[in-house]
Amino acid sequence: MADVRPLPGIRYAAADQLAALVTPPYDVIAPDAQASYYARHPDNIIRLELGRDEPGDDELNNRYTRAAATFAEWRLRGVLRQDAPALYLYEQRFTWDGREYRRLSLLARVRLEPWEAGIILPHEYTLAKPKDDRLKLLRACAANLSPLLALYDDPDHELARLLAPSLEAPAAADFTDETGERHRLWALRDESLAHAIAAFFAPRQLYMADGHHRYETALAYRDEQAASRKADLPSDDAARFTLLALSAVEDSGLLVLPTHRILRELDPAAVAALPTLLDRHFTVEPLAAPVDAPAALARLAEAHHAGETAFIAAGLRETLLLRLRPAGRAAMDRAGDENDNASDAWRRLDLAVLHELVLRDALGISGAMVRAGEHISYTRDAAVALAAAHDDATGGTLALLVNATPPAAIRDVAHAGGRMPQKSTYFYPKLITGLVINPLW
Repeated sequence: MADVRPLPGIRYAAADQLAALVTPPYDVIAPDAQASYYARHPDNIIRLELGRDEPGDDELNNRYTRAAATFAEWRLRGVLRQDAPALYLYEQRFTWDGREYRRLSLLARVRLEPWEAGIILPHEYTLAKPKDDRLKLLRACAANLSPLLALYDDPDHELARLLAPSLEAPAAADFTDETGERHRLWALRDESLAHAIAAFFAPRQLYMADGHHRYETALAYRDEQAASRKADLPSDDAARFTLLALSAVEDSGLLVLPTHRILRELDPAAVAALPTLLDRHFTVEPLAAPVDAPAALARLAEAHHAGETAFIAAGLRETLLLRLRPAGRAAMDRAGDENDNASDAWRRLDLAVLHELVLRDALGISGAMVRAGEHISYTRDAAVALAAAHDDATGGTLALLVNATPPAAIRDVAHAGGRMPQKSTYFYPKLITGLVINPLW
C-alpha cells in the first residue's frame, strides 16, 4: 500500500554546526524562541520555517517571499547542498522523567494519498488557519522543510533488523541540541536495502501521528500543481510525495505525553456540584489538600497501572480523583450523537471518556464548542493547569489532568476510521527541522 522511496535530500554543508542551525517545528516555537533562533546563527533554519513578519509587508515582500529568496541564496552560496538520492536513518536520544530513551525514524519520500484511500490514515481533525500558513510557505519554497511523523506496524521487528547494520557505520551528522537531546543521521544509499525497505512497506498502512495539517497542505499543493500544468502529474513527480519520518508503533522510544485541559468561565455552581454530577459514571474520591502536580500525576499513574480509566478534576476548593465505574463504561458503549460511527477503539480512549462523560454529559460542553475553543484551553504542564483552577477566586475554572494516550491506540483508532478529540497526543521530542529538506522538483 505505502509507496516509500529515497529522496535527494538537501542538507546543511556545515554538519559540525548543526546545533546552531536547526529548530523544532514551527508549531511549538514561541515568539521569544523565534527571536533566539534568529540571533543564534545567520543561517538558522528559522528564516525558512517560521520567518518574521516585518512592518510594511505586502503581497510581494513578506515572510514567505523572504523564505524563498533565502532558500535560493543558501543553495547558491553552498550553505545547503543537495545529496544523491538516499533514505535517511534518524536516531534521537533523550531523557524524560529520569529515564533514557532512543527513538528511530526512517526519513523517506512517501507517496501522497487521500485519507479515504485507507493507505495513510489520520487520527485527528485539522483547522483551516495552520493549513493556509503552511500552504503559502510550500508554494514559496517548493520543499518540505520538516518531516511529518507516521507510524507503522512491525511486531516482528523485521525492518529494525534490516536497519540495524546501518547503525554501526559512522553517522553523517551527530550533534546535541540546547535541550540535551542527541541527534544522529545516516544516509542510506544501498539500492538493495532501498528495495527491501520498499517491499516491507508495500503491503502496509501508515498512521499519521504528527503533522496532519502539513499533510493536507501537501495534498493541496499537489492538486494545485496539477491544475497549474493543466494535466495529470507524472506518476514519479516530486509533488506527488511528501517527507515522512516513519517509526514503528513498537519502538520503545516512542514517547507520548499527556495534554491537560483547563475549562474556564464555567458556572461556579456546576463546578461545586461536580461530585454529584459525576457520581453515576465515576467513583469520586476527594484528595486531601494540598495536592501538587507530582502527587496528582502519581495518583493518575497508579490508576493507569491498575488498568483503570481515571482523571484528576481540580477546582478552587477541592481536587477529585475520578475513576470510571462499570456504569460509565456501559454509557461509553452506547455513546452516540456526534460519534454515531465511533469504534470500540475510540470508545476506550481516556480522552473520549473525558469529553463524553465529563465535558458533554456533566458540564454541557459539546464537541462543537470544543472545536470552537469555547471554555477550553490546553497545557502539557500539570502545575499550570492546577494553578489556573486554584487561583480563580470565582470558582469557575476547572483543571482536568489526564494520562497519556498510548501509541497503539492511535493506530487502532485510525485503523477503525475514527478521529480522536483535539490535543489527544503530543509526541516527545519533536522531530528536528533543518536536518533533511525534501525538494519538490
